[in-house]
Amino acid sequence: MGCVFCSIVGGEISAHVVAETEHTLAFLDVKPLFVGHVLVVPRAHVETLDLLPPERLQVTFAEVQRVMRAVRAATGAQGTFVAANNGVSQSVPHLHVHVVPRTKGDGLRGFFWPRKKYTDDAHMAEVAQAIRSALGAAPDQNASK
Repeated sequence: MGCVFCSIVGGEISAHVVAETEHTLAFLDVKPLFVGHVLVVPRAHVETLDLLPPERLQVTFAEVQRVMRAVRAATGAQGTFVAANNGVSQSVPHLHVHVVPRTKGDGLRGFFWPRKKYTDDAHMAEVAQAIRSALGAAPDQNASK
């Protein structure tokens, strides 16, 4: 079987669609964290965010923002949690952005995995520099402060 989200986009699998644009489709998650949990997907098959063409980034996240506001209004939520897994923990290999309604005291606490701390400030500076290097950026000018 092919990509389940491509099958939803193509109308081969039914879904509770809440919004659609030329480039995106938004529908209720069948395994929601909370009622009103929506997935926003690009219509074209793209597995992860880093593979989304730059010209589709703005239209995709503009739709995420629009859906986020609607989810909040429709559910009476105080806020939302917006997230996209990329590879690890990605249940369907098609980019999808979760829009989850949140209310204080709803039981969802931070991230769902244990946190790992830096060993010290030097370790933190080393990791920051490695990321900057991968980005092609200059060294941290605040590191010595």
